[in-house]
Amino acid sequence: MDHIGIDVHKRESQISIFAEGGAICEQRIRTEPGRFAAVLGARPRARVLIEASTDSEWVARHLEALGHEVIVADPNFAPMYATRSRKVKTDRRDARALAEACVLGAYRPAHRFSDPQRHVRGRVLVRDAVVRTRTRYISLIRALLRQHGFRVPSGSAESFVHRVQSLPLPGRLRSVIAPLLALMRPLNRQLAYSDATIEHLAVQDPRVPRLRSVPCVGPVTAAAFLAAIDDAQRFRHAHQLEAYLGLVPREYSSGETQRRGPITNTGHSRTRWLLIQAAVSILRRRPPQAEEYCG
Repeated sequence: MDHIGIDVHKRESQISIFAEGGAICEQRIRTEPGRFAAVLGARPRARVLIEASTDSEWVARHLEALGHEVIVADPNFAPMYATRSRKVKTDRRDARALAEACVLGAYRPAHRFSDPQRHVRGRVLVRDAVVRTRTRYISLIRALLRQHGFRVPSGSAESFVHRVQSLPLPGRLRSVIAPLLALMRPLNRQLAYSDATIEHLAVQDPRVPRLRSVPCVGPVTAAAFLAAIDDAQRFRHAHQLEAYLGLVPREYSSGETQRRGPITNTGHSRTRWLLIQAAVSILRRRPPQAEEYCG
């Protein structure tokens, strides 16, 4: 069986083929389905190794459709590039190092997300972008109003436009912030649509109700968490999942000296932020005895 290493990039990719007889073939092509099919479509079944990246999934699926065995590898696995010189780095050297790692088995497969969770991840990313945009608009409007002595009353982000419009603003200042207020109305509608879509997708997963049984965990947090981990069985224990999400302390230890710092912040930042917000909300809740007393 031939072994192939492909250094995939956004526009062009480098291919290195180690034939079964020992011959080496190298070629640089455009990162397009047609070019992959033209170069590798007629070849017999081969084992292909590529790095996990933004384009790796569609490339892997396309090569699998051509009949090849594809391995998407973790780029942080150092032994995969053990044969590459550290002083000179080129795409050609990287592709050849991937082909050699494919021959030697010196790689660590990366997790490939299922189609349903990839779709949910896309929805969560779009929602996150809308939320960040609205937050920037709110911060800018607040800053502009504070320069003139006006403060927006506290409240939810959804009612921010109404609270600003209720202020006795002079006409010139109102005209300054009017474009941002006009942009926030469709943003709120799109955000409501994203929330409804995510909740609809989330209820189709039987794991979501169990996660939502935790106080302060809603459909967005549950969906984002499940989309980030996909298959929990790939983690041997809870500590591995904590490390995957960056919720373990940094550690600089040597000999008898042990130093620990803040969390590592690796992995999915948005999922980590949602989990931390849920934890803070839980800590701020009144105990059940107090709620019963107040009721």
